Formats: sequence, C-alpha cells, structure tokens
Amino acid sequence: MSAAPPVIAIDGPTASGKGTIAERVAGSLGFHYLDSGALYRLLAWRALADGVRTDDGPALAAVASALEPRFRAGRVELDGVDVTDAIRREEIGRAASQVAVHPAVRQALLDLQRARRRPPGLVADGRDMGTVVFPDACLKVYLTASVAARAERRHKQLIEKGFPANIDLLSQELRARDQRDSERTASPLKPAEDAYQLDSSGLAIDEVVAQVLDWYARRDEG
Repeated sequence: MSAAPPVIAIDGPTASGKGTIAERVAGSLGFHYLDSGALYRLLAWRALADGVRTDDGPALAAVASALEPRFRAGRVELDGVDVTDAIRREEIGRAASQVAVHPAVRQALLDLQRARRRPPGLVADGRDMGTVVFPDACLKVYLTASVAARAERRHKQLIEKGFPANIDLLSQELRARDQRDSERTASPLKPAEDAYQLDSSGLAIDEVVAQVLDWYARRDEG
C-alpha cells in the first residue's frame, strides 16, 4: 500500500494569518490547499440563505452533507456561483463560528475535508486540522497573534474589500469567537500536543512562511 500524501496542518484562531500562510506554503511546495474555514462559511451562507437556524444542529448537518463546493484559483464556487467575497463578510464569519459548535456539523464536513488530501501533498488550515481532521499530519503548526494584531489585520482586509469595519467591534468579536471556539465541546480550538507554536504578532508574512517551510524541511530530524 502506498503512503498517504503528506499533510501540513496549520491551526489557530480567527485572523491569526493561518490562511495566508497556508496558501503561500502550499504554493512554495506545489501542494494542494484546504481552507477549512471556507467550508464552515459556505455552510453558514447556505443556511442563512435557506432560512436554517444556526442553532439547529441536525438541519445544519443535512445542509453540510449536500454541499458540493469547487475551489479554483483562489475562488470558491457553490452551485456554479462565485461566493468568494460573499462568504468573507463579517456576519457570515459570526454565523460560521456558531454553526461550527455542532458535533453533527463537524462530522458531516469531515469526509469533505479529508477528500482534499491528494498527491503530491496538502496544506490545510483551520481550527482542528492537526487534532481531528489530520491527526497523522507530518507537520502541525499552531499559529496565533495578539487580539490587537488580529483586529488590525482583519480591519485592513475588510477595508480593502470595501466592507465597513470598526476596529473596536472587531476586537470584541475576536474575543467572543476565541471563547466560543475554545469552549465548544466538539473539537475545541487548542494546539495539537506535537504542534509547533508560533506567535506571528510581530512577524512579517515572509518570515512566518520561511519558518514553516524550515520546520517542514527538518520534520524528520531527531
């Protein structure tokens, strides 16, 4: 039996920079890229559009099981519609955090995430990539940053996309999401025991990418 393609799992809280880092690492290695957060945002977007409540776990799981997204050239499509920008709105992010607390939802999306593991390899970012989805990942990274740094990054992203944003409200929302993600019973946000932990608050993107690539290159040492 051939070995499974390698996986680099990058986890961390909202706006820690894990998506940008994971995508660049994947590009450097020629690997596929999985933005697991996009799946929860897609589910939230679909649920809100269909009138499904974010506290209805079974109904949300049914919606999740029917999702057939397409990821192409940095864009996300659902049912032939480009929803890349729509699912990045703040209200969708809040709803995504709410739907993610349901065990049935996380189970429904598990196979969809694992199916992204294909040769030559995968870089997956999220909140439980290294602990639940890919516990056998050859490299696990837990990326974090201060609330102030994350709020500033998120504020810049939203303004650049033309969305209204208030940095104080963003800081409050980040703290609320951190608490919700860390206290949920289903796959709470926490570093894998064997994860490398990195605070990116004062680091440039290129520095973080270089560190992850160095860890990957030295993964078999020791």
